[in-house]
Amino acid sequence: MTTGVGSAERILALLGLFTEERLEWTADDMMAAINYSRPTLYRYLKFLNDAGFLTQHSGHRYTLGPRVVEMDFLMRKSDVLMREGRPILEGLAKVHPSTALLVRWYGNKLLCVDAEVSASNAKSSYPRGRPMPLARGAISRAILANLPRKQMLEKIRENFADLQAVGLGSSVEEIAETFKAQRKAGVFTARGEVTPGVIGVAAPVYDGGAVPVAVLCMTIDRDTLDDARLTLVRDAVIRAAGALTETLTENRLDAE
Repeated sequence: MTTGVGSAERILALLGLFTEERLEWTADDMMAAINYSRPTLYRYLKFLNDAGFLTQHSGHRYTLGPRVVEMDFLMRKSDVLMREGRPILEGLAKVHPSTALLVRWYGNKLLCVDAEVSASNAKSSYPRGRPMPLARGAISRAILANLPRKQMLEKIRENFADLQAVGLGSSVEEIAETFKAQRKAGVFTARGEVTPGVIGVAAPVYDGGAVPVAVLCMTIDRDTLDDARLTLVRDAVIRAAGALTETLTENRLDAE
């Protein structure tokens, strides 16, 4: 099957229908959601089903297919961020009982791509593969505060209500100033903004560019942290993010 740019966008739109809130779709529901004609929809569904990206069940119901799992396996082996980040995550998790997260920033999403758990009763609402809030928590702040100013202001405006709700400021400029002050420390801390009872400590990761490509974070039960231990955790996260940044930058320079 030959597909042009328009067809590729339509196929991606079909795959984009599948979310945590809606894991299964019928053909009729898809047509209602994205307004494709029946012949066009069934042509794309056949293509995706044959390629393994979708699985068809009885009653013209569809779920994501096994090809997605295969590509996930290949990504784990090929993605330099995940490959180089794995030992760093393991080291972070040893600093304090926690969930150490490696989060990738892409498009408008924050997505955990790897994690290491050392806490016996881990508290984390966002396992690998589940998108995270763009405007709440230390991970979000590690990205937004380190964007170029124009882009940062755009994101603040888009997410103003959420950012204001967690006490970062009462205006766009005030939130931008809060980000500027926090950015100087190189590490970001949030308490209970994403998961109740959890402190998140995060730092941005770069690959030689001006914009963060990822975030390293530790999420920790607040009852296990005193001020001295929190300082130790913050220092460990900064060092880990710096080490991963150095490795990714070297890989990028070698590739060029």
